[in-house]
Amino acid sequence: QVRLVESGGGLVQPGGSLRLSCATSGINFKIYTMGWYRQAPESQRELVAKIDSSHNRNYTDSVKGRFTISRDNVWNRVYLQMNNLKPEDTAVYYCSTNHRGRDFWGRGTPVTVSS
Repeated sequence: QVRLVESGGGLVQPGGSLRLSCATSGINFKIYTMGWYRQAPESQRELVAKIDSSHNRNYTDSVKGRFTISRDNVWNRVYLQMNNLKPEDTAVYYCSTNHRGRDFWGRGTPVTVSS
C-alpha cells in the first residue's frame, strides 16, 4: 500500500524558512520521481518541484533560487527546503508520486506566510 505523509508546515513570517518532509512507504522509493505540489485557496494545484531517481531537479519559476528539493533513499523521504518565503507561497503543500500509472498524494501540510 502506497503511503505518503507530509510534515513540517506552519506559520512563518515573510523572509523566513521552512523544511517540509514527506515520508513514503509501499514503493521502491529510490527509482521513483517525487514531486512537491501546492494549492492555494481558490487556486488550482500546481507543481512546485520534482526530483527524479538520478537527482535531477526541476522547479517552477516562482520558487527558483529559493526552494530546494532533495531526497534520502535510505530513509525513503523527500524534502523541500523553502527559504525567503513570501506571502504568495501560502498554500497546502502535497507530496506526490506515480505508481503503476496512478498518482498518489499525501494529505498535505499547510504553509502560511504572514507577518
